[in-house]
Amino acid sequence: MPPRILVAGIGNIFLGDDGFGCEVAGRLAVDPPRTDVRIVDYGIRGMHLAYDLLDGYEALILVDALPGPDSPGTLRVLEVGADDLGVSGPGGLDAHAMDPATVLAGLRALGGELPPTFVVGCIPADLGERIGLSGPVAAAVEPAAATVRGLVDDELSLRAASAAGG
Repeated sequence: MPPRILVAGIGNIFLGDDGFGCEVAGRLAVDPPRTDVRIVDYGIRGMHLAYDLLDGYEALILVDALPGPDSPGTLRVLEVGADDLGVSGPGGLDAHAMDPATVLAGLRALGGELPPTFVVGCIPADLGERIGLSGPVAAAVEPAAATVRGLVDDELSLRAASAAGG
């Protein structure tokens, strides 16, 4: 069965907690939630993610460091739609950078459509130049992986119910 949901780990492992999404993707890859879920550590490869989304996934789950007022290690789940992204063309995409909003906003210009999209984000403690997550963010990796698994189950259950007409 071809993958129906794409789980995208995002971040720069050389900037401390910015590598959170990459770490969660690595954890999920060891024990994938299902065979119809594709898990990829995109790091900072935004164009790669944009082109992969052209394959027509039913849902996208991004995992990334997410700034916010909460304490480091706090997880947040956001649902993102096309209206949340603004308008962008392919000129806004940088093959050597990862700005998820720009990548997703530019998807239509590449001929794709944004699938139902969720962000599992973690509030970072340290985005300085170093390898490795801070203690609070490292402690959030397994809970984030569990959150992704729950989103996968919810999305696939919803799609199955829709396909069955109920």
